[in-house]
Amino acid sequence: MAWRNTNNRWGWISIFFHWLTAVTVISLFILGLWMVDLTYYDSWYRSAPHIHKSMGLLLFLLTILRLLWLGLTIKPAPLKTHIEIEHQLAKIMHWILYLFLFSLMLSGYFISTADGRTIEVFNWFEIPAILSGIKGQEDIAGKIHYTLAISLIAAVSAHALAAIKHHFIDKDNTLTRMLGRS
Repeated sequence: MAWRNTNNRWGWISIFFHWLTAVTVISLFILGLWMVDLTYYDSWYRSAPHIHKSMGLLLFLLTILRLLWLGLTIKPAPLKTHIEIEHQLAKIMHWILYLFLFSLMLSGYFISTADGRTIEVFNWFEIPAILSGIKGQEDIAGKIHYTLAISLIAAVSAHALAAIKHHFIDKDNTLTRMLGRS
């Protein structure tokens, strides 16, 4: 298999970006749900949010790289077995996924920098607080972040169900192309 996309299939780089994003989003969702119930005396009280923030910011960078890659390479042609409405729904769903991803990461940033502190990414580098000190910033951004996280997981689930439907009901190559098989 080629590392670049072709007219008929996804290349390894696109497949890597897709599945790394999927695993990271699901992991961050699970970690986020778990960590909000931690108390001050839990051993993970400080490290879980640090991991969550660091992974979230690395996901932001990965998503930027992914979009740059998509802009530099061709996209496989839609399968001929799909009807036009399926093409349009797939495009809309991908835009929704990216919108939720970026909005979720932005709201997470506003939660983390509400008090003016930087965000340390695995102690490798820091992201400065650009906008902070707004009354209720952490709480407002937190509510938005939670709503977006639920919305993103719902959209990811719909995306996965569509791929499963194409694989098992339509018996086409939608899913196998993203698994690196033709």
